[in-house]
Amino acid sequence: MESSRIKEQDGVPMAKEKRAELQGKVLKLLDLVAYQDGTVASRMIINNRSGSITLFSFDEDEGLSEHTAPYDAVVTILDGECEVWIAGETHQMSAGETIIFPANVPHALSAITRFKMSLTMIRGSEGA
Repeated sequence: MESSRIKEQDGVPMAKEKRAELQGKVLKLLDLVAYQDGTVASRMIINNRSGSITLFSFDEDEGLSEHTAPYDAVVTILDGECEVWIAGETHQMSAGETIIFPANVPHALSAITRFKMSLTMIRGSEGA
């Protein structure tokens, strides 16, 4: 698995004003982030004190190396297939499937085919 640079969609961060344009509209998440050859692309669609939702597209053979996050994270596969490692277990996932990464637990993922995913980070208070 190759550790990839994550590139914001179209090479620029999605400004808060641009994200606000999405509010109150019916969205097709699959269409909000495009595949880009040889890299991982991302587009944050919401970010506040409670959490964030970021969409990712991964080209084939791209991935994210093992890491931890300080918050629980919910990953839903929107398109394609990937392999996920979490706390020493391996899972193959495809479109429509969801996995929850607990806070502070090592995890990684790698594209089997090109795939897109939604990442929802939940920033809760300790012990909540």
